[in-house]
Amino acid sequence: MTDRVRITLVRSLIGITKKHRQTVRGIGLRHTGHTVERDDTPELRGMLAKIPYLLRWEVQR
Repeated sequence: MTDRVRITLVRSLIGITKKHRQTVRGIGLRHTGHTVERDDTPELRGMLAKIPYLLRWEVQR
């Protein structure tokens, strides 16, 4: 069974670069305070590493 990651967008996207906005949308987040759960994959970890200042996330086993 794979681990899951719960991700919450904690900062506004106002003034954020286009690439970082696209990364947020790629994760599936839409607005501040929105939370999603995704499978823990290397691709997702790379996205999280790109924009850690916008997110709060935790691994759920």
